[in-house]
Amino acid sequence: MNNTELGKKGETVAVEYLKKKGYNILYLNFRYRRLEIDIVAEIHNVLVIIEVKTKSSQNIAPPESKVDNKKILNIVNATDKYINKFNVDMPVRFDIITIVGKIPNIKIEHIENAFRAPLTSY
Repeated sequence: MNNTELGKKGETVAVEYLKKKGYNILYLNFRYRRLEIDIVAEIHNVLVIIEVKTKSSQNIAPPESKVDNKKILNIVNATDKYINKFNVDMPVRFDIITIVGKIPNIKIEHIENAFRAPLTSY
């Protein structure tokens, strides 16, 4: 399985996980030019932007370490485009869901408020 297939499978697992926790899934793979948001969801009148990181095995670096400052800026910029396109008026939260392992032996970690939007852009 290549990285794209693994990532798509991870996003499917993440969506099911979120639905079981009561999240309303609003959009999958929102794209604006080269920017992307994996999952846009809503819970308790909060817009939740979710980055999904999937790895088939846990090696040295945890999957969430792949969400660096550049990735955060891209997610925030894509979120701005999403909010403007759909005229969203609610607070925004940025989460990361990590999925490690192979089905059925997977470990899911949901990191709420994983990062905040930077106050300045680069």
